[in-house]
Amino acid sequence: GKKVLLAAGDTFRAAAIEQLEIWGKRSGCTVIKHQSGADPSAVIYDAVQSAKARGYDILIADTAGRLHTKVNLMEEMKKIKRIMGRELHGAPHEILMVLDATTGQNAVSQAKLFNEAVGITGIALTKLDGTAKGGVVINIIDELKIPVKLIGVGEGVADLREFEPEAFVDALFER
Repeated sequence: GKKVLLAAGDTFRAAAIEQLEIWGKRSGCTVIKHQSGADPSAVIYDAVQSAKARGYDILIADTAGRLHTKVNLMEEMKKIKRIMGRELHGAPHEILMVLDATTGQNAVSQAKLFNEAVGITGIALTKLDGTAKGGVVINIIDELKIPVKLIGVGEGVADLREFEPEAFVDALFER
């Protein structure tokens, strides 16, 4: 029953905006976008303004994937966070890092640097519908004390689910 707005802040990856628009249609959400190659911070700024003006309950800001070794991309994330906080008191209220379950131990150092840069509040672990078990997330939880909040188990809207720790541990040890 919440009114949700999506912000297409991934302006660099080919077809990212179009992909988010498809998800917007599937889920009944409006998408705020700029042209491909636009400044992601400008997209997020416009989305925050739109969310406030139109009475949205939730704004989900999608940003490009970040390589922790690329300083300029990490600085851009800090800028996006500053803009959100300046334009809406207390924002962002949640910062989720999306991790592919097939990612190896590199995910730990990636999460550590992301957390230092923007303060991650949770992990969304995707691609758990395949052969990946996502065991690397245990190290992230242990070292960084960042909880897993969501898991992705498929390609549909209903395939993004709340994380259930007991079920996850059981799945890790299944044969």
